[in-house]
Amino acid sequence: MTARKIRLGAAAIVGVALLARAAHAQATAANPPVDLSLNLAWVLVGGFLVMFMQLGFAMVETGFTRSKNAVNTMAMNLIIYPIGVIGFWLVGYAFMMGGVHMWPSIMNAPGAHRELKIAIGGHEWGILGWSKFALLNVGHDPMSLAMFLFAVVFMDTAATIPTGAMAERWKFSAFVVYGFFMSMFLYPLYGNWVWGGGWLSQLGVNLGLGHGHVDFAGSSVVHMTGGVAGLAGAIILGPRIGKFRRDGAIGALPGHNLPMAISGTLILAFGWFGFNAGSTLAATDPRIGLIAANTMIASSGGALAALFYLWHRYNKPDIAIACNGLLGGLVAITAPCAFVTPVTALFIGVLAGLLVVATVIELEQRFRIDDPVGAIAVHGACGVWGALALGIFADGSYGEGWNGVAGPVRGVLYGDPGQLVAQIIGVAVNAIVVFGLAWIFFSIVERTIGNRVLVEVEFTGLDALEMGSDAYPHV
Repeated sequence: MTARKIRLGAAAIVGVALLARAAHAQATAANPPVDLSLNLAWVLVGGFLVMFMQLGFAMVETGFTRSKNAVNTMAMNLIIYPIGVIGFWLVGYAFMMGGVHMWPSIMNAPGAHRELKIAIGGHEWGILGWSKFALLNVGHDPMSLAMFLFAVVFMDTAATIPTGAMAERWKFSAFVVYGFFMSMFLYPLYGNWVWGGGWLSQLGVNLGLGHGHVDFAGSSVVHMTGGVAGLAGAIILGPRIGKFRRDGAIGALPGHNLPMAISGTLILAFGWFGFNAGSTLAATDPRIGLIAANTMIASSGGALAALFYLWHRYNKPDIAIACNGLLGGLVAITAPCAFVTPVTALFIGVLAGLLVVATVIELEQRFRIDDPVGAIAVHGACGVWGALALGIFADGSYGEGWNGVAGPVRGVLYGDPGQLVAQIIGVAVNAIVVFGLAWIFFSIVERTIGNRVLVEVEFTGLDALEMGSDAYPHV
């Protein structure tokens, strides 16, 4: 009897302890510590800033296109947002982040988490997330919901990029289908490989290549993905009527509202602080000061490099290219912003600005690819440069334990050539897989509903015949 009482007493103590632990966990979730609450608010504010960038993209792209297509260009930048939110909510977030079970800065995420993996060479490699569909198993967790918001606005940035590269001739129905494809599958696939615990992030743990492919805020995951998808779409769509003439001349099809494009550029520069500094996921991380400064310096270097180069070449300051140079600097610093010094950030931005100019010229003159707003150069080429720059210039002052690898992130100049190899692999995979899948998608659409509007629609303008609206009815 005494032994039975002891066992019952011990069981009661264990039960009480378990109940107390559950109550403590529930109380912590309901009333998290101040640091966690501050970090949660920081994630949301960063997400709000990135969402505001949608207006910046709309204004840049519309300003750089002709007035007869203004409503259509604005409409694509508007509609990609709700399409992206719904598509990413249904399956995209699950494919990308379904295997992530914790964000240390804002607490663990409750509920199931699962990553589909394959075993090769004695190592497991993540391929795709397989949980959190429609947020069903995390619908009552504020931390998970905040991360969904933060992730979805990044995805919408990537999805918006091809609307500039393919502007002024893209059929609206084909664009809608693309929006769901991008948000539900293409972006989440590569995003999982880098940010969701997938195989590119495991190159360090499994093969000893630095910390795996590292991308702090999205040079490769967001911008290169959007730029590469836009490249595939622009090639299949073909150039606008009148862009490339039979005699080899390149037709000038200038945008209709440069002040609008400049305003949009400044909005994007402002929202980018949410993009980069917000990606710490922690207001308590003092690194946000350096990240913000690097973001500003790189963008300024890119703008001035592009402006001064063309000013010297043509004796006139080209403000449109200065806008794209500024954006190119922002794209390039997005991956390495937390890992480099301000001096290095300036160099990265200057080179990005020159890269924008060179890429625009090459795409038009050598490859005869028509990109009305320079999206492929800004996001694709500078996204590549930003990812590689991290593998070169990361100075070892940040990133302890990144992707499960001990020690800070170091580039080849600071003793870790494996990091540059991992960056090259990540860029190459993006160029091959994202471009290939985008090409297949646009080819299927071309053979079914068609990607391009009719010739008479393009001549008259997509606003009147495709959209049934007019941006400037009294002009």
